[in-house]
Amino acid sequence: MHALIIEQDAWVILMIEDVLRGLGYTSFDSASSGEAAVAAAKLRCPDLITSDIRLDPGTDVEAIRKLCSAKAIPVVFVTAMPWEVREIDSEAVIVAKPFGQDTLIEGVARATAAPAGQA
Repeated sequence: MHALIIEQDAWVILMIEDVLRGLGYTSFDSASSGEAAVAAAKLRCPDLITSDIRLDPGTDVEAIRKLCSAKAIPVVFVTAMPWEVREIDSEAVIVAKPFGQDTLIEGVARATAAPAGQA
């Protein structure tokens, strides 16, 4: 399985990647901007997206979903600003920073169990 990690901090990317490897994800792309995330998704559509909400100029998760419209892509927002995500999407799966391994595992489980079109 392939994951796209949208995050600006390299150490957070490594933490997320480590947890996802334990969940069976075998390949990863990371992006530090919405533009880079869309470019990565054009090359390989992810099975899972983790995304910080505070990226310049934005996360572009919706652009990625449209780009990969053939399948529903679960999204986990990993952010220190969970209220900002809730303002945009009250049904979003959020893992608040700082986070632990178990919290991220639970978030991925909730996102991947969500009905198609919700994440």
